[in-house]
Amino acid sequence: MLHLVKLAVGIRDIGHLAAVQQARMTTNPPLRHQTRQIPRRGAEVTDGGSIYWVIQGAVVVRQRITDIIEDRWDDATKCAGLVLDPVLVPVAGTKMRPFQGWRYLAAEDAPPDLGTISVVADEMPHEMVRALRDLSLL
Repeated sequence: MLHLVKLAVGIRDIGHLAAVQQARMTTNPPLRHQTRQIPRRGAEVTDGGSIYWVIQGAVVVRQRITDIIEDRWDDATKCAGLVLDPVLVPVAGTKMRPFQGWRYLAAEDAPPDLGTISVVADEMPHEMVRALRDLSLL
């Protein structure tokens, strides 16, 4: 099993990611993330792997990758589509520096799950959530 890690550009928090994905899933199913490159190790990724999202400088949530498909951008050029399970699973906050594209993440290096998404965390002030993430408590 192998995971991917990706910056969630423009996303403020887990609740915002959930809202953006819900809108995408409603208008253009299945839920997927489009990316320029097809992972060469795709069989390992789809064998139980997840995409770990970096939000505001820390890995904070993951989603299982159920499939990798050939997809098309809005301008009809080819790309890869990472088909995602809609369930967001918060993980122990892990700081990460910015990078471009996605990176492979070995299963033994992945942050541990914290459980299913918490409504309480979505209702906390943004500054408090960021402070808790900085302390790796959320």
